[in-house]
Amino acid sequence: MAKLTVVVSASIAVLQYAGVITWLAEKLHPLFGVIGLPGESALIYLTAYFVNLYPAVAALVTLDLDLRAVSIMAVMCLCSHNMIIETAIQKKCGSSAVQMVALRTGAALVSAFLLNLILPAEPAASAVARVPVSLSLKETAINWMVSTSILLVKMGTIIFSLNVLQKVMVEFGIIRVLSKLFRPVLKIFGLPAGTSFLWIVANTLGLAYGAAVMTEETEQGKISKKDADLLNYHIAISHSNLEDVLLFFSVGANLWCMLLTRWALAAGVVWIRRFFRRCA
Repeated sequence: MAKLTVVVSASIAVLQYAGVITWLAEKLHPLFGVIGLPGESALIYLTAYFVNLYPAVAALVTLDLDLRAVSIMAVMCLCSHNMIIETAIQKKCGSSAVQMVALRTGAALVSAFLLNLILPAEPAASAVARVPVSLSLKETAINWMVSTSILLVKMGTIIFSLNVLQKVMVEFGIIRVLSKLFRPVLKIFGLPAGTSFLWIVANTLGLAYGAAVMTEETEQGKISKKDADLLNYHIAISHSNLEDVLLFFSVGANLWCMLLTRWALAAGVVWIRRFFRRCA
């Protein structure tokens, strides 16, 4: 995970400085008009898609978007952010990288299209006045080194703590208690009861951390590859429902819109996946 994070984040920082991501955003203007968003919001989505949510939110608050548009953009970014790193991690858990990218990108576009039809129109209510920011090469490099270093420390600390917590929970039988407690919820989502711990991890801490623990459990035979694959389809769309959701909530996105939309999509995708498995 550390190797992937350093290589990918450095590559994206170079692309951002070179203006490539801004160029891509301009090409996506027509598509974003279909889902009720201004063309410049494509830059926010691409930032989340290739990097992560923090710089995307930083870009979001510089645009004059009403709260309806903020909610739609939040759901899109939550469905498909940090795509390269998280897809690589999910691939290590046994899921198809192509399918994960298609699933998460499709979920973002479908959810935005549906929300554009469902959500009532609102009078303009901007988040923060637009303030263009242009960084020098030195500033870009410093920002990358600082943010990547902080992220690596955070990743190492969380994953180590999760491994310790996991072993404690297994030793004292807490996993079995959680499995029973969340069995009704997991049944609605179409997930096996044995995925409860990993489901909790992914929903509270995020896909990358959840998948890291899932990789270890899969390699040790504690969870089958089929069950891990089903869970991957769910958490690909709905994960990190604490920190990331609260991050967008703080800039005006609707809380229930972010949660219910992705829960419904994730449940639908898993049940469809199970149906095709039975037909195969």
